[in-house]
This record gives sequence, C-alpha cells and structure tokens, in this order.
Amino acid sequence: MTNLIEIKGVTHAYQTPNGPLPVLDNLNIAVPEGEFAAVVGPSGCGKSTLTRLIAGLMKPDTGEVWLHGERVKSPRKTVGMAFQNPVLLEWRSILDNVILPLEIVAPSMPRKQREARAEELLALVGLQGFESKRPSELSGGMRQRASLCRSIVHKPDVLIMDEPFGALDAFTREDLWQTMHALRASEPFTAVLITHDLRESVYLGDQVFVLSGRPARTQYVLDVHYPQAEGLRKLEGLYTPECAQMLATLREQIQIAQGRHPEQAVH
Repeated sequence: MTNLIEIKGVTHAYQTPNGPLPVLDNLNIAVPEGEFAAVVGPSGCGKSTLTRLIAGLMKPDTGEVWLHGERVKSPRKTVGMAFQNPVLLEWRSILDNVILPLEIVAPSMPRKQREARAEELLALVGLQGFESKRPSELSGGMRQRASLCRSIVHKPDVLIMDEPFGALDAFTREDLWQTMHALRASEPFTAVLITHDLRESVYLGDQVFVLSGRPARTQYVLDVHYPQAEGLRKLEGLYTPECAQMLATLREQIQIAQGRHPEQAVH
C-alpha cells in the first residue's frame, strides 16, 4: 500500500526568549493512502505542531514532510482541516459556511454545483433542512457536523483533525464518531486525528501513533484490530476484551511517555 503521508526525520524547535524549545526530535510517521491515523501523547508533546507541518503551515527545522510523493513546502489545497472550535462564520448560513473552501480552491465552479455538493454532505451527516440556519441556531454537535462537511467539501486528499470532538459531551462525541465512519464510507480520504481520548483513537483509527514526551519521537505504533472490522464499526466493540487490551497497551505507553512506569501510575 502506498504511503500518502510521510514524515521523515522531522526535528523542530520553537524560538523563545529563553532559547530554543525542542518540540519534535527525528520524528518518523507513515500513513498509507486511505488509512486513518490517530496520534496520542502527553500534553505539549508537539501533536498540534505535527498537524501544521503536514498542512504546510510550518516548515520543519530539519527533516521532510511528503504528501503524495511531493515534498511539502507551502500550504496545500488538497488538505482539509477540522479543529476543536468549528470556527463557523456567523454572518453566513450553514450552507454558505460549508461551500467556503470551494470558493477558494474552485472559484470557477458554478454556484449551483457548489450548493449541490454541500447539500449532499449536510444530508449525509443529518443536517438536511438546516442549510439556511446561522451557526448560533445550531447545537455544538451540529456545528461540528457542519465543520466536518466544510473540511471535506473540496474532496481533500488528507483530512487533519486536531481534537475536533474534545469540547463535546460524551454522548455527542460518540455520535460524531459514528458520523466520521459514515463520511469515510461515502467520501474516502486519508486522515490524521490528534486526540487525548484513547477510546476515540481506537474506534476511529486504523493505526494509533503514540508520541513520546517532548521533544517527541514515535514511541509506539498500535495496529488497530477492531472487533467489527467489516463495514461501520459499532460502539459496542469498545467493550470487548480485544479493545480492552488495546486500550491497556495505549495507557501503558502514555505512562511511559510521561516518564512513569506503568506500575507507578495512580489508579
């Protein structure tokens, strides 16, 4: 399987008044085309920095970032992004918020074609009939659904998600996990998800990359073998012995990344 994303020996530091602050150290990650990669690790280990590097919003100090066999040197139109805050524009309707990327990357596309594309996605995530609403008229979960539609409306090769469900309640978050699977089934894309939720990483990911403490390296890679691998995954699978073992492994790796041995962890 061809790797769509390749992070090769990336090292990066932020400049501060007290000198360089190393964030990434010889980081290596490869994500095959069509795969969903989840990235977990201690707070402040450089996960969000990684998303900016993939998107071309930053350049690494050393090392290389490749997408589709091309080295990333600047922002890419073929990358979609979704964040914890949906950042929808209040003066635009939900429909107009969703079509915004098409106005930028496909300015010659007819308005009706843009609308049809946005309406198709909104219907897929259960927002049919809300196209004319303003963001403030929707719940937090509904706004995040609209944000997901906006992030893939231009059919990006890569979708980068930086804790998009972190501010939502547990029930809404689980509902959106299932929405993500429905989107992937209908709109295949390669994804990188930054999350602090280990259950989320196992439910959504095909692979889970555990980053070490700062400066981060790839400490561990978990290949997810979900009980319901065929078709859409079911939430019930999170309560099986197979998932319990995967989650235990990830917790152990996070404890190691935090500088604690598993047996020293506070229960």
